[in-house]
Amino acid sequence: MDETHSFDSAQRPDRRQKPTSAPVKFFPGPLEILEEIFLNLPPDQVVRVCRSVCRQWKEVADSESLWRERCRRDGYRLRDASKTPRGWRLFYFLCKKRRNLLKNPRAEHLNGWQILRNGGDRWAVHGVRVPHPDETVQKNFVTSYQMCRKSQLIDFKKEGYNSSFMDHFQPDIRISDWYSPRTDCGSMYEIHVELLNQRQEPVQTFAPAPVCFKQWNEERWNQMTRVFQSYGPGVRYIRFTHGGKDTQFWKGWYGIRVTDSCVEICPAMET
Repeated sequence: MDETHSFDSAQRPDRRQKPTSAPVKFFPGPLEILEEIFLNLPPDQVVRVCRSVCRQWKEVADSESLWRERCRRDGYRLRDASKTPRGWRLFYFLCKKRRNLLKNPRAEHLNGWQILRNGGDRWAVHGVRVPHPDETVQKNFVTSYQMCRKSQLIDFKKEGYNSSFMDHFQPDIRISDWYSPRTDCGSMYEIHVELLNQRQEPVQTFAPAPVCFKQWNEERWNQMTRVFQSYGPGVRYIRFTHGGKDTQFWKGWYGIRVTDSCVEICPAMET
């Protein structure tokens, strides 16, 4: 018999059976060690690269413990430690991206603002007359004897907050503004802030009554603040407008002073 056909049928390989092998372990050690490795990688790399490697890595990359520890190491803390954010990863990235979205808020010049009203001797930039609570603030915008008003329109998408993020998470939007009168002249301050939809129509508005100061008032800095919350889907822009004037019609710049204005996206429960 031909030797090429002499082997026993039992020795023939069964091609219907697929070879089995143990699942590949991308990280055979304890997951705590993998978490420590992720904590020493750039956070964007953990989200965009590591979590797509395998189910094991995704589990660690998405874990609350990983992002809670990263928040602790980077100094991002809740004001109320007894509360828990809706997601530590979201909280981390909101903290990381948190910044003032207004351009030129501290009166380095007049650029960046749309001048809506420029009455009297027009808007001007001066040094602060009395120290600001933040000693790094050294300049302010100054109004004159007729109404001065200026504005900025912020596009959230251009600032890195896309439509799905704004609609799904509706993060807190905090605005603040510092204003001060002169002690020797009466003045008036106003602020008007609107959350706008895609057609730039108002969704929510903050428009408190104007603040008036009499002559011989205490010349000090005051802060106006507001936090927009639970505003619903559709917010795409915010328009920040403020201004004022002096109330005695003195030539020059005796009206309200404004500086260190701020619009920022805040982590939930951090405001």
